[in-house]
Amino acid sequence: MMKKSILILSTVLLLSGCNIMNQIGGAIQLSQSEYKYHSLNNIQLAGINLGNASSISVSNLASIATVLAGGSTMQSIPFSMILNMDVTNPNSSAAFLDALDYAIQINEMEFVEGKMDIPIRIEPGETKIIGIPVSVDLKNLMNRYSQDRVTNEMSAFLGITPRETSVTVKLWPKLTVGGTLVKVPAAIPVVFNFGGK
Repeated sequence: MMKKSILILSTVLLLSGCNIMNQIGGAIQLSQSEYKYHSLNNIQLAGINLGNASSISVSNLASIATVLAGGSTMQSIPFSMILNMDVTNPNSSAAFLDALDYAIQINEMEFVEGKMDIPIRIEPGETKIIGIPVSVDLKNLMNRYSQDRVTNEMSAFLGITPRETSVTVKLWPKLTVGGTLVKVPAAIPVVFNFGGK
């Protein structure tokens, strides 16, 4: 009876260890995947629906400039969007995670930190569009940096001014271990440059 219990316990521990190794392997495959900027959509600024970055109208450009210029008189300036990335898995096994923490910088200005509690799985050779939901109060950023800096960075980011924008996204995959989400300590760095007409 004792030998049978030890065998069952050993089997359970082995299977549990295999599952953890499989999850770590999925995160490693994700870190070796290729990331490219795809698009910005569902952009909203202070209640103004701007749509997609590629199709912001001239009247919306004027509204954006007005909101950003009047930032000192506003209590809050809510900004939200979806940052879409093409993620290609060139590996021979699946890349996956259970959740994700992220941090985004615009031209070295710490823009936002957040999390996605949605599992992601990308099969070998597959490309998927991963949308990262972003929500931030620009007024808090103006208080932290300055109204001028935030206005300049957002104007370039949204294409109002022709200055080049560098967006750095740091991704921390999370894996489920023993029923608990565990964040991988090393971030996956992704950098996009656009603008600079």
